[in-house]
Amino acid sequence: MSEGGRVAVLGAGAFGTALAVALAANGPVGLWGRRIGWRGENPLLPGVTLPGTVTMTEALPAADTLLIAVPAQALGAFLIDHAAALDGRALVSCAKGIDLATGLSPARLLAEACPAATVAVLTGPSFAADIARGLPTALTLACADPSAGHRLQHQLSTPTLRLYRTTDVTGAELGGALKNVIALAAGAAIGAGLGDSARAAIVTRGFAEMSRFAAARGARPDTLSGLSGLGDLILTATSAQSRNFRFGQALGRGESFDPAVTVEGAATARAVARIAAAEGVEMPISALVAGLAEGRIDVKQAMELLLARPLKEE
Repeated sequence: MSEGGRVAVLGAGAFGTALAVALAANGPVGLWGRRIGWRGENPLLPGVTLPGTVTMTEALPAADTLLIAVPAQALGAFLIDHAAALDGRALVSCAKGIDLATGLSPARLLAEACPAATVAVLTGPSFAADIARGLPTALTLACADPSAGHRLQHQLSTPTLRLYRTTDVTGAELGGALKNVIALAAGAAIGAGLGDSARAAIVTRGFAEMSRFAAARGARPDTLSGLSGLGDLILTATSAQSRNFRFGQALGRGESFDPAVTVEGAATARAVARIAAAEGVEMPISALVAGLAEGRIDVKQAMELLLARPLKEE
């Protein structure tokens, strides 16, 4: 299904490696990492061997299309070092979050740092292990330029990775960012022993928050009901494969969590709470997740605050 020039993935973590493995079905793929200390099998993806068509490199590949699989909170620093080399190419953001320092989404950071680039977003319900093992996965490919989006959709689709196209970049990004916050809250409820009914309530009311915030930022309402919003929320709020869910569980149980594991929802909650307060958008669950992540409140206090809110229409 590949069209156009060569593809490379920047970021050799679990998700970046999984994308490289999947895209290798279409032809040669470059996989860039700042310091790649492994060969053949990424320890973050045990049992998955890199195909021979994936070339690992510590120098930025000269590909026309670059998938940026750098964590959202590390993207700003990455662009300081590499923006000049990236400009003018097709850049596909694969990060899910909101930059805590600037309040900008990954696509906005890319667009501001690389004004001559074509910027798109790849997001939706997916675990790295599923993608790497060739399990069927459907994602959203968001690009404001319809013709560029169509080209990227065909270039990046594979027999097991199906991409659906949209021009609503804002909605697609916010769905992917905000679902991490709600998944963290769902994990905290389960970790604290509050039960599946409490999780269902958090997910439902959390989705209402996601939709409200996205609408206030100019997103189309239907986007949040698709793969990049509701679909991703269902996956990450119900599976222990989700790092955000597992982090929430640890908070709910009062346990420590591996600081080396990237948990985008914690930083995103803080960024969202700040933006929502400034713009007058009601986001009670997100605000409480921010408090949990910062250690200002515990899960018991968070639940008490939610249950004490005034009764109202749904």
